[in-house]
Amino acid sequence: MTPRELANSICDTLRRSGYQALLVGGCVRDLLLGREPIDYDVTTDATPEQVMTLFSESIAVGAQFGVILIPRDGLKVEVATFRSDVGYSDGRHPDRVVYAKAPREDVQRRDFTINGLLMRHDTREVLDFVGGQADLEAKVIRAIGEPDRRFAEDKLRMMRAVRFAARFGFEIEAETFRAVRRQVGEIHQVSPERLREELTKLLTEGAARRAFELLDETWLLQRVLPEIGAMKGIEQPPQYHPEGDVWIHTLRMLEALPAGTRPTLAWGVLLHDVGKPPTFQSAQETGDRIRFNNHVEVGVRMTEAICRRLRFSGEDTEQILALVDNHMKFAAVKEMRTSRLKKFVRLRHFEEHLALHRLDCLSSHGHLDSYEFIQRFLAETPPEQVRPERLLTGDDLQNMGFRPGPLFSEILGMLEEAQLEGEIKTRAEAERLVQGKYRPKGRHA
Repeated sequence: MTPRELANSICDTLRRSGYQALLVGGCVRDLLLGREPIDYDVTTDATPEQVMTLFSESIAVGAQFGVILIPRDGLKVEVATFRSDVGYSDGRHPDRVVYAKAPREDVQRRDFTINGLLMRHDTREVLDFVGGQADLEAKVIRAIGEPDRRFAEDKLRMMRAVRFAARFGFEIEAETFRAVRRQVGEIHQVSPERLREELTKLLTEGAARRAFELLDETWLLQRVLPEIGAMKGIEQPPQYHPEGDVWIHTLRMLEALPAGTRPTLAWGVLLHDVGKPPTFQSAQETGDRIRFNNHVEVGVRMTEAICRRLRFSGEDTEQILALVDNHMKFAAVKEMRTSRLKKFVRLRHFEEHLALHRLDCLSSHGHLDSYEFIQRFLAETPPEQVRPERLLTGDDLQNMGFRPGPLFSEILGMLEEAQLEGEIKTRAEAERLVQGKYRPKGRHA
C-alpha cells in the first residue's frame, strides 16, 4: 500500500459513512506541482470521536485540535476535522477550536494559499477558496487572509514562508514579506526544538543557499542565528578564498548540498567557519595576510553553544562539533604519520568529514589534492590495517605481571601506534616490545 492508497481508502470509508472527506494541504500542492507527496492529510466534517469509531487503529494525537492519526502497514495519514480557530495566546496553539461543517471555513485558518487547497480523492477535482492555484501558477508564497494575523497565530510560519519559497523557487508576496519583517522580533516565542527542526529542513531540502539568503533578507537570520549573520563582510585571504568573504563561502557550500543531505553534515557545513568573524585579523594587523588564528577552537565553543541553545541531541552535537573541530586537519594529511592518518580516517561518520572537506575546497580554491590523497589511501589500505585487532589485551598484560592502572592505557596506546605504523604484526612481537620498554611493578631486571 502506498501513502496515496491509504489516504484514498480513508476518504472512501468516511464518504461511505456519510461524511465529507477531502485531501488537503501539502499533498494537494505537490500533486498540482507534479511532485510525489511524502505525506497525505485528509480533512472531514466527521468529529474526532466519529473518526475514531470508524478506524479502530486510530490514535488521538491532537484530538483537542480535531486531529486523529491513522496508521496502517507502516504508513500514516492525519485526519483533521473541519474547524475554525479562536485566539492564539501562546503564538502557536489555538485557545479554542470550533468545529465547522464546511471546508471553506477550515482553509481560512491555514498558513499559505498554496497549502490551503483541497482535492476530491477520486476525481482530482480541486476546491480552491483562497486563490492557491493562481499563486502556484505565479510562483508566489502568500499568507491566507491577513499576513500579520496568520503569523501572530504561529510565529514559526515566518520560517515556513522562507522554506517554501526556497524549496519551490517562489517569491514571498510583498505584504507577506513585510509582515515577516514586522513580526521578526517575536520569533523567539517559538520553542528551540521547533526552530531547530525548521532550520534543519531549510538545510536539507536542496535549496539551502536560497533559504539562508531569504532568512537574511527577511531579517530572521539575525534573530535565529546571529553567528551566521556575522559572517557577512568578513574578508578572507584571496589566495585561498578567491570567492569572497566568509558569508559568500558558506553560501556556496550550502548551494552544493543536495536534497536529503544528512542533517549533521548540513549543520557542519553551515557552522564550520563560525569562529572566523570573532578571530579576524587584517593584513595590516598581522603584517602579512588576513588570518583567523584559533578559529577552529573558537568555532567549536560557539558551535557547542548553538547546539545547546537549539537543544540538539547529545549524539548530533558530538558529530557537528567533530566536523567543525577536524575540518582544517585535511591540509596536513600528506605529512601525517601513518598511525595518525589511520586514526583520522577512523573518525565516526568519516564520510561526512570527507564530504565537508570536498565542499570546502570546491567552494574556495578548488584544489582537491588532500581529498584525492585520502580517497587513494582508503582504496589502497585494507580495512583490517586501518582498524586492526589488538595484538594484546588488558588480560594479556595482567598475565605478563602488570597491574591494572594508568600504565595499562599507556602500554596499549604504544602498542596501537606501533601496530598502525606497521612496526609490529604478531602477538610475539607485541610481547617483546612491551618487555623491552616496560617492567611490571615489583619485578627487577
